[in-house]
Amino acid sequence: MPRLNAHLAAAILLACVAACGPRPLRITAIQLGRSLNADHSVAEFTSVFGQRDTVYLSVLTVGGGSGTLSVRWTFGGNVVGEPKKRVADRDVAATDFPLQNAGGFPPGQYSAEVFLDGKSVGTRTFRIE
Repeated sequence: MPRLNAHLAAAILLACVAACGPRPLRITAIQLGRSLNADHSVAEFTSVFGQRDTVYLSVLTVGGGSGTLSVRWTFGGNVVGEPKKRVADRDVAATDFPLQNAGGFPPGQYSAEVFLDGKSVGTRTFRIE
């Protein structure tokens, strides 16, 4: 009987490990702000920026999978940037995407659409004044 219990326990453990395997990568938050924390999350949230500010967008993720995060920055219907970053084997993480313009940004309404593996996962709008 002890041998049967050991085999049963091993089978249950194996089934749990298989079912509880790595969780796929998923987005938990999209943040906008003027500065970053050491972990790459946004330190100071805002949706209004000055013409010479750096706009920081941070994508918070959970899961142990991998994927490609990208952001499509737009202004006036035109794409002003489309950076991509590959993320892999992370449990809880923040990936930052700064938007800068050495000459200053034109005032107006901007948009940042976030993608995970090419699929839209959210959009944030902000103003430059």
